[in-house]
Amino acid sequence: MKRQTIALLGGTVLLAVFLIAGFVYKRQQAQRLEGIAQATYTYSPLEREHSARKGSADAKVVLVEFFDPACETCRVFSKFVDQILTSHPDKVRLVLRYAPLHQGSGTMVRILEAAKLQGKYWETLQVMYETQPHWASHHHPQPEKIWQFLPSAGVDIDRIRIDMNRPQAQQALAQDIADGATLGVRKTPQFFVNGKPLVSFGFQQLQALVESEVAAQY
Repeated sequence: MKRQTIALLGGTVLLAVFLIAGFVYKRQQAQRLEGIAQATYTYSPLEREHSARKGSADAKVVLVEFFDPACETCRVFSKFVDQILTSHPDKVRLVLRYAPLHQGSGTMVRILEAAKLQGKYWETLQVMYETQPHWASHHHPQPEKIWQFLPSAGVDIDRIRIDMNRPQAQQALAQDIADGATLGVRKTPQFFVNGKPLVSFGFQQLQALVESEVAAQY
């Protein structure tokens, strides 16, 4: 009986140690990412000059999203992010950064950069998300199909084909990939709020992180 009790206590202690170790590791990882992000925010901004922005330029809360136009979760989360911006129109600014992890995503990024020159960035991204199932199948991606949908974004297709091949578009993509590597971005979407990474993924978690920063800043 005593042996069983000792064994039970031993198992309980081991489980507790395991859970505590997991919590500590996760907390350390969060602190490490936050440290990198804060350093980047200070010396090599998360918000680059070329980055697409939505929201007030004076907002004290900056929501940075590393995204992939071919990412299904990014498409779903775009609606949630818009809800956050609508809830805090003057307090939260969205900054988009590229993390092209899927086949064909690099082409989409260069199209977006070209559309930006026509003032049609957000319209083009919306078309990409709406038509994503047609061109971004992970089993059989067909990025060339995006061209049949782009006119609905109101862009000049001929200009897009020219401008997407300009060095600036490739430079923006390369810079975001480099910054993503520095920050440890390995999946999309990856969010940072005022330099703090969203470690536990989910819309409620993102909303809570944003709300805490809004409360702290305002």
